Amino acid sequence: MYCLQWLIPVLLIPKPVNPALLHTHVMFMVLYVIGFFLERKPCTVCSLVFLTAVFLICYSGVGNCLLWSSNCDTVRCGNG
Repeated sequence: MYCLQWLIPVLLIPKPVNPALLHTHVMFMVLYVIGFFLERKPCTVCSLVFLTAVFLICYSGVGNCLLWSSNCDTVRCGNG
């Protein structure tokens, strides 16, 4: 479970409010996660816990996912 100390902070980094910075944030997150998995090679338990947490965060609602952005133009945001 030592490897989770490097993965849990990724879930806690807030998404930027400015839409111009959102794509940069998403690219940083994706590259960090890919680089981490290639360099550190976390154990299976840590990988499953992290991927389950990401899935639950992304599944909990539109716009919550930290690995990709969603625009209100393409996704119905509930404004009518």
